[in-house]
Amino acid sequence: MATDSYDAVLVLSFGGPEKHEDVLPFLENVLRGKNVPRERMLEVAEHYYHFDGRSPINQQNRELIAALQSEIGLPVYWGNRNWDPFLTDTLRQMQAAGVRRALAYVTSSFSSYSGCRQYLEDVERARAEIGAGAPEVDKLRSFYNHPLFIETMADRASEALVQLSKAEVVFTAHSVPLSMADSSDYVKQLHEACRLVSERLDLAGWRLVYQSRSGPPTQPWLEPDIGEVLREMEAGAEVAIVPIGFVSDHMEVLYDLDTEARQICEERGIRMARAATAGMHPKFISMIAELIRERLDGCPRRAIGNFSPNHDVCPENCCPAPRRPTR
Repeated sequence: MATDSYDAVLVLSFGGPEKHEDVLPFLENVLRGKNVPRERMLEVAEHYYHFDGRSPINQQNRELIAALQSEIGLPVYWGNRNWDPFLTDTLRQMQAAGVRRALAYVTSSFSSYSGCRQYLEDVERARAEIGAGAPEVDKLRSFYNHPLFIETMADRASEALVQLSKAEVVFTAHSVPLSMADSSDYVKQLHEACRLVSERLDLAGWRLVYQSRSGPPTQPWLEPDIGEVLREMEAGAEVAIVPIGFVSDHMEVLYDLDTEARQICEERGIRMARAATAGMHPKFISMIAELIRERLDGCPRRAIGNFSPNHDVCPENCCPAPRRPTR
């Protein structure tokens, strides 16, 4: 592909509030059209209030953009699904700047409806709202088995393990409804990434568990839950929690792991160390830049493990929306 086929990069993310008064409007955007009781929304809002209403994801995206702009020769824009800067506004800004085609880095490592297909739908909805002349946007491929992502997470896990002496390694990822998991390679990709990291660290064993489920009790979600796993561990045990399913310290990481999971560990006399997310690790930044260059210059695609690199452009049927169970 010619180097002039793209003229910008778009960092496409979930978004998050940055002050107390942002929290409820942000959560209303996230939950619009979903069958989530208001009581549950207010409960989640308290998690944000615990941190003065500020999610760390926005600042990390700003830092990521600054790092990418020093790595690649293209302007980098930023648009969110649920909060300012909203995707539609960003695409209008790109259009005004003369951007014709952009490559999108989505802040999600693994394939699922919410982490892949829904972002593609967000882009098409925004482009339709703008109309003629809206920039075309192509999503970068999935990178769950990219060597630099695996090296990043191995480094992060090592940083946690050195704080302990005989720790069990527990990888965590965001739980999703089983109907969503069944329509994608989410679980398969997670297991593969965990296996690759554990091989790099020569771990004797590991577990993959889930966190942050938010659906009604009647809807089956991926299990086991991190809280249940910690409650089953013996007093005096050690655990290194590696949030491999998150690329930045979302609120789910700060609250569900650093607050709730840590409280469980303290109550049970378990020593806990939480590994950092990929975040601004230099290898992770290099990986994103490499993903961009391989599309610009036709560089060889890299992956390790049992699965080949994903398609460059998602096919129409990838990660379909889950079907709600019928009675």
